[in-house]
Amino acid sequence: MDFNPLPAVTTFAAPIFIASVALEWWAVKSGRARGRYETKDALASMTMGLGNVVINTLTGTLAVWMMMVAWPYRLFTIPFTLWSAVAGFVLYDFVYYWKHRFAHRARWWWMEHVTHHSSTHYNLTTALRQPWFGPLTGLIWIGIPLILIGFHPYVIFFVGGLNLLYQFWIHTEAIDRMPRWFEAVFNTPSHHRVHHATNARYLDTNFAGAFIIWDKMFGTFVEELPEEKPVYGIVKPLNNHNPVVIAFHEFYALMKDCASDGLRPHRWIGRLVNEPGWCPDGNHNRTAELKLAYIEKNPDKAGQPGLPK
Repeated sequence: MDFNPLPAVTTFAAPIFIASVALEWWAVKSGRARGRYETKDALASMTMGLGNVVINTLTGTLAVWMMMVAWPYRLFTIPFTLWSAVAGFVLYDFVYYWKHRFAHRARWWWMEHVTHHSSTHYNLTTALRQPWFGPLTGLIWIGIPLILIGFHPYVIFFVGGLNLLYQFWIHTEAIDRMPRWFEAVFNTPSHHRVHHATNARYLDTNFAGAFIIWDKMFGTFVEELPEEKPVYGIVKPLNNHNPVVIAFHEFYALMKDCASDGLRPHRWIGRLVNEPGWCPDGNHNRTAELKLAYIEKNPDKAGQPGLPK
């Protein structure tokens, strides 16, 4: 069965992104909606989004080739229909959950993903703050199982674009909570605010793309608490609005750490495959240590959602 390239939905949605940002920015500045906008931060995020589009366009052929490698080994050939697209979207979101979770669990992939978390603000421009690595970190390979069961790479890129489009609107403080049934099944602004927070209880939780049910199934869900407002950004604040620094600061930090190890490849590999904050001398500063340090200072919070006993 022949497959033709499906439309890049995020490219077609660009005018909607721009109009939505302008509307939210105006609503926040005029006091009609909750949230914060800082001009330098917002412009940096939008520049990151533009750079992401350019780099992904330039590396698009490589991305397709990487996915096409597995296509001859598929078990079935699933035709592109409405129902297969729906099934593909749900399965892609399941894969995305793990892809996203791995991006927080291995520093090599965090080196790319940290770009998206680097803003200390949370608004629609934050959704546009995307990395500049294209497919070069290899995280794209996690989508191979979908190809092996018969989804063509073009279909995967299409539903992946829809997934990214869904995630745009959840980057806002202007929406408090959605209806209870919606909050129970889908990822929402409330759930995703938790994911972008550096509060100890919120660290490394709510990895879902569209369906929050994956986090509830695999024990990574934490609800946003009215009494604990999310503090956005990364554990080591970047404090820089230069797009090049935003895109590559963690790559530089990783290479610097590896250089400090000397000619010890086993340490380099350890830094790449372990969580951010892992250190070869055992003096770790990972999410687990950060949560434990918080509990030592706040023992009454032990065992609460997102915190160890």
